[in-house]
Amino acid sequence: MAYVPGVALLAALAVGCSAGSDGSATDADSKPGGPTVTTAPPGKYRTLPAPCRAVPGSTLKDLLPGVAELPRQQQEKALRGSPTITYDTDRKVGCNWKADAPDSTRNLSIDFERVVSYDPLVSDDDRARSLYVKKENAAELPGSSTPGAAPEKGAPTGTGGGEKGQEKETGEAGDGKGSADPSPSASASTSSGTPGAPGGEDLRPRVVDGLGDAAFLDDLLTRAGSTAQHRTVSVVFRTSNVIVTVRYGEQPALVTKVPDSKELQDKAQALARKLAEVISE
Repeated sequence: MAYVPGVALLAALAVGCSAGSDGSATDADSKPGGPTVTTAPPGKYRTLPAPCRAVPGSTLKDLLPGVAELPRQQQEKALRGSPTITYDTDRKVGCNWKADAPDSTRNLSIDFERVVSYDPLVSDDDRARSLYVKKENAAELPGSSTPGAAPEKGAPTGTGGGEKGQEKETGEAGDGKGSADPSPSASASTSSGTPGAPGGEDLRPRVVDGLGDAAFLDDLLTRAGSTAQHRTVSVVFRTSNVIVTVRYGEQPALVTKVPDSKELQDKAQALARKLAEVISE
């Protein structure tokens, strides 16, 4: 008679222990009132396009007029471009082209950077936005009233055109000794905000509307000693977590010739817009 109650007692203890352990697990997992950690969303883009195949051959022939005059095999080699050396092709890739013509040398480069944030609280887009702003601030666009503050997308470019902006467009001070001649974009008074191109178009470095999430254009005219002047137009834009940089330059054969700012800017912007479409495909 004493054996049966012992079994019943053991069964009751087993049920009680099981219920207690389940309840403890549930309490530990639920943690009522504890903070909720939200991981930032990943960027829209997980891959990058092949840079040396991102520009159509017809576009390259237009940007590099000297290529059309080369023999077929040399032309094909020139159009293939040279990949930029990089150690992480998932994050950054690029390509370079160069062509010599009787009247000038043209060079083109494009770079794609896919930004990844390793901070779970910072999204890839926010990290890319921060890096883009640094690039825009480093360009020191004329008219930026607050140092270190990038204009919002769509904001009009200022008319101040500070000392740095004027220097970028005109090169060194013109004293006739190896200095740069004023470019068309520098012929107008920057203090009055008068557009610097015939027909009223402003060719100064500036924010560019309608290209990606944010974009800007820089225009640098340089000259070293007695060599010909070299103009490089850069267009940088961000779309989600990818930052794209287009650099298009020309150096005329004649020392007295100044590269056409409007032509280089128009072609660089047109290429940037094509690349924005390539990324979105």
